[in-house]
Amino acid sequence: MNTTPTHVPDPPDATTTTPPSPRPQRGDELELRIESLAFGGEGVARLGDGGYVVFVAGAIPGDLVRAVVHKRKRSYAHARTLEVLEPSAERIAPVAHHPGVPWQVLPYERQLQIKREQVDEALKRIGHLDGYELQEIVPAVQPWRYRNKLEYSFGEAVGDGDGAPGELLCGFHAPAGGNRVTPMDDCLLASERGNLAREVALRWCRAEGLTAWDRGRPPAVEPVRPREGGQRGGRERRGRRDHRREERIGPAPDGRARLRNLVVREGRRSGQLQVRIVTTDGELEAGSLAAMLSERLGKSLSGVLWTRSSSLAETTGGGETELVWGEAKLPERLGELDLQISAEAFFQTNTEMAERLYEIVAEYAALEGWERVYDLYSGIGTIALTLAPRAGELWGIELIEAAVADAIDGARANGITKAKFFAGDARLALPELLTRAGRPDVLVVDPPRAGLSKKVVHRIIDCAPKRIVYVSCNPTTLAPNAAELVDAGWVLRKVRPVDMFPQTHHIEAVAVLERS
Repeated sequence: MNTTPTHVPDPPDATTTTPPSPRPQRGDELELRIESLAFGGEGVARLGDGGYVVFVAGAIPGDLVRAVVHKRKRSYAHARTLEVLEPSAERIAPVAHHPGVPWQVLPYERQLQIKREQVDEALKRIGHLDGYELQEIVPAVQPWRYRNKLEYSFGEAVGDGDGAPGELLCGFHAPAGGNRVTPMDDCLLASERGNLAREVALRWCRAEGLTAWDRGRPPAVEPVRPREGGQRGGRERRGRRDHRREERIGPAPDGRARLRNLVVREGRRSGQLQVRIVTTDGELEAGSLAAMLSERLGKSLSGVLWTRSSSLAETTGGGETELVWGEAKLPERLGELDLQISAEAFFQTNTEMAERLYEIVAEYAALEGWERVYDLYSGIGTIALTLAPRAGELWGIELIEAAVADAIDGARANGITKAKFFAGDARLALPELLTRAGRPDVLVVDPPRAGLSKKVVHRIIDCAPKRIVYVSCNPTTLAPNAAELVDAGWVLRKVRPVDMFPQTHHIEAVAVLERS
């Protein structure tokens, strides 16, 4: 995750005569009073008379904390909370020992208020937009145990209260700046059934004596010193780096695979579970793992998959995936749709709130049955297939071919003939679609967190739809995208935040823009 803030508080007045305080160094411990919350969920503090900004993970407005700096820039730093010295009047006791739910110390109503305010602030401050109707945020159906997909990391205990040194763990990364894995007894974002799958998999891995992969600890060997006046030292350094890389992504010395991640996916409506283990190259008795999962989970287990990855990045995507047991796709129902979800396909991680989100998309699209609709970044087609019965025709564009195949299968399974999907980069595929299908009346876009590139925005402008429905998971990228469209002749009419991820800073929002 990119930890560079998308919004930095205003610096002190440049005309002040007060000299700025020294900037902290990495590893410095600071005592800080938290003033506000930044986009991304970190607390905001100012250091000394100079007002140097420090973003503090694990802190909320009003807290006085002791924090350690783990990243330092010229105009700001990032720190993580070590101790809350004086708690905020708003702070409540946490429910879960879980690094992924930092806002659980805020009352839920306060979380909703902050999220709505941050959407409004992003649109006004970053996008310089006004005149729109900011509707009330839609609260979550369930504040806990709402996720249908959890990606756990394997690691080893260091003996600091997280287990015996070297013991295999399966949990989540420690808060900002940490490279440890926090063990989990009961993940309160997952269902009880999903937790059981994780526990069974971890128990099997421990019994097999498997180890976690190396995420990048400092090398144990002395670094090669440069040789004076020659290239041989450079070749040796490159060779040492290549060897180190192979050590990290390769199998253990005994030839067995090392553990990277465990992905547990649940069909909230179907009641089925899909378990995928991600490892380095090497040997693995994956059939034995599947047998134990099947024995403990029974008919609720849909499929077991094994992915071998040689990436240095912390990701569960890519690599080579094989089906070990059961079905390769997870069956699920969303609203009136029956779906089959591939292992790596994107699907909203809160099923109940995804249904609410798509209701708002349909409301904002305001289809009357004759319109031509484009759906960009259509994924497995959930939005398109939801809208298709109300449209005249619908075209979906998605880059990932496996997701397009899922969308086509979904249309066929649900008897929807109006929706057509094809694989392509929206930046390149839109002009071709415009020639082939004609101008859209309504265009729906659901981009990743980075938002739309300028080129895609220009392609949308070329399409000239009467109405644009923008589904955003990041208000700080929605704002500049909406501003570009407003400058090109659209009007931002309505925005509605939706709380897909309680106890976290993540904000989903739906916006509708119409041609002026």
